[in-house]
Formats: sequence, structure tokens, C-alpha cells
Amino acid sequence: MASETVRLDSWVWAVRLAKTRSQATAACRAGHIRVNGKPAKAAQAVRIGDEVRSRLHEQERVYRVTGLATRRGSATEAAKHYEDLTPPPPPRVERPAAVVRDRGAGRPTKKDRRDLEKLFGER
Repeated sequence: MASETVRLDSWVWAVRLAKTRSQATAACRAGHIRVNGKPAKAAQAVRIGDEVRSRLHEQERVYRVTGLATRRGSATEAAKHYEDLTPPPPPRVERPAAVVRDRGAGRPTKKDRRDLEKLFGER
């Protein structure tokens, strides 16, 4: 590629972080895309080595730009233009299921209370 930079919205669209270029522009305008820790506008230039953070689809992802793409290609081609630096999600904490009592069942009996204490590890 002859140029050393690419527009941010074009790169986000080309590497398949957004379905359309207008969605990529809207994400930049809404502040969901950050470059090197700073909010970025759609026309901002992206260079190789920049860190791009995107908060799309209800999760934050971190990418390092390894290639400059302006045309949208296959997913395997798009993956060559970035390195995914997203940390793994924290392990899920398993909790016991909520105890559901029928409406109008009244107060728990002594046996019910003991079962609840055993379930939740009280006493």
C-alpha cells in the first residue's frame, strides 16, 4: 500500500469490526472507538502499531493495527490486519439457583428453613 495511514472508519469496516462503513462512522462519533487511549473521530489516521479499542456489541475489545486495509475482504484476510490483545474474560462465578417458592405458600416451615440454610451454607 502506498500510503502510511488509513481513515479509522474505513479500517474498522475493512477488518470487519462493523458491518457497514456508516456504522463504523457512527461508532466513532458515539465514542465507542478509541485510538491509543483517546476518543477518535472517523477521519482520524490510523498507522501500523496503533492500539484500537472498540466497545461494540456490548463488549470491549483491544486490537493492535498490523496492516492497513481500505477494502473489505474475507474474514481470514481481515484477521491479517490486526492482532487481538483482548484479555480473557474473568471466570464466571457459580452461584446456587434462587429458591423459588409458590406465591401464597406462606412462611417457610422449620424443615424448609433448614434446607435453605444447608443450601446457602449458613450455620
